[in-house]
Amino acid sequence: MKKMITSLIVVSIALMLPATTSASASNPAPVSLGRYAGRFVILAKTAITSTGATHITGDVGISPNTASSMTGFGLIKDPSGTFWTSSLVTGRVYGASDVVPTPAMLTQAIGEMQTAYTNAAGRPADSTELYAGDLKDRTLTHGVYKWSGNVQVSSGSVTFSGKSTDVWILQIAGNFDLIGAVAFSGGAQAKNLFWQVAGQVTLESGAVMQGVILCKTQIVMITGASLNLGLALAQTQVTLQANTIVSPGNLSAVNDNSTLPQKFALEQNYPNPFNPSTTINFSLGKSGQVTLSVYDLLGRQVAELVNGKMEAGVHEVNLDASELASGVYVYRLTAGGFVQSRKMVLLK
Repeated sequence: MKKMITSLIVVSIALMLPATTSASASNPAPVSLGRYAGRFVILAKTAITSTGATHITGDVGISPNTASSMTGFGLIKDPSGTFWTSSLVTGRVYGASDVVPTPAMLTQAIGEMQTAYTNAAGRPADSTELYAGDLKDRTLTHGVYKWSGNVQVSSGSVTFSGKSTDVWILQIAGNFDLIGAVAFSGGAQAKNLFWQVAGQVTLESGAVMQGVILCKTQIVMITGASLNLGLALAQTQVTLQANTIVSPGNLSAVNDNSTLPQKFALEQNYPNPFNPSTTINFSLGKSGQVTLSVYDLLGRQVAELVNGKMEAGVHEVNLDASELASGVYVYRLTAGGFVQSRKMVLLK
């Protein structure tokens, strides 16, 4: 009798604890978002629509359709013609018919988005059909999880537990429906969580989503849903209804660092010509002291963008030239014994 009571107590305690699943001892590599796809908090091919008090932090892009396929944003074209602004977006909005070099950049970003989806879908699964597709109050450690049908978080939350370097890839052949929330513990980071969804992604009212959504069809966010520290990358459209979307930063730069550059390089700024701001990318083959400065044609320094120690990897900085006059300027990167300069044109 005593042994039976002890067994019942153990079973009762187990039922009270949240289910934790470890897919495998291995840790998958992050899904690369290429050079451009990871810089967009929202990227779609056919349409992006918004109703209500939506607020987006990060860049938004659409291609091959143009910015005219974005409704509800009240877009205002920048004088450079290379991007748009909106009161709903803290960042830039790019369309396929914008001035060069935007069209080529968007074409590459869309290709990278599709490649990332295929890459995520092709990873060998560590676990299949887990919890019959309902992740309510479940805790997952790193690994690749696969479902042949629909997946949902019907209430409560699904927690991803692990270190800052742990990676999760969820392969969903059907739809994904989030009614509850996505959470992290133990230092796990949203940039390392990839939702590869063949069907529709629906974030229900009040849902809290995190991570990179790689959706083959459309992403729909119902009133009050939020995407915190995540990306919405859809191969058709994204529908917003009074939502909050916040980018975790430029994940193209982050994922490029998964295989660190072997050499130093300074890229051509974009857009170019520009007014009044532009972006400069550069690669560092190793960490060290770095300076990035801007000079006029008389050799006078007019701006210092970087001056300090930086880690090896791909980096991005922005130049605001609102206080500078129109003309040709030179920007120069110095890192150890490496020095490279390029020209850019400010056209007001």
